[in-house]
Amino acid sequence: MNEELLLPTAYLAPVAYYAALYRAGEGCIEVCEHYVKQTLRNRCMIAGPDGAFPLSIPVVKPDAPDMPIRQVRISDHGNWRHLHWRALQSAYGRTPFFEFYEDDFRPFFQPDWEYLTDFNRQLLQTVCGLIGFQPRIADTTTFRRVPECPLPLCPQRPYYQVFAQRHGFLPGLSIVDLLFNMGPESILFL
Repeated sequence: MNEELLLPTAYLAPVAYYAALYRAGEGCIEVCEHYVKQTLRNRCMIAGPDGAFPLSIPVVKPDAPDMPIRQVRISDHGNWRHLHWRALQSAYGRTPFFEFYEDDFRPFFQPDWEYLTDFNRQLLQTVCGLIGFQPRIADTTTFRRVPECPLPLCPQRPYYQVFAQRHGFLPGLSIVDLLFNMGPESILFL
């Protein structure tokens, strides 16, 4: 690898995040940065009948404004686990591959996770395994600034989306959109 791929921690990151990781074969997750609200660190976009729809994991308010993201705890506020799982079932229950992967994702929506970065890391490893690649991933040990746009700005190659007849192809969605719609062929789009 010529240049190390540095990525933020991410909740069901966009397809471009996984494409960059797949191409690099390895990456480093920035876990020493200060928590940044309303970003892919705790938010993803899925496709629903009405278009793109955000899902956000609530977090416990950091004790200090400079708290490293690796210390940010997931909140139980608002029954988010149940709501996110129902949103995924509603959005993707009729996709070609949801039934094949739902048992892999269901445990993530149980109250077993304390820290956001641990939750995101395990999701990342699960998704990579389901797609069929295992990148080497390390965590930063000191703060390193993630580029403003660490993901490639190239146009995303369209793939089958269950709601495309209503909205056209929606780029920038979570990796689960690709996985639930394309299954084992997902790797071909990375």
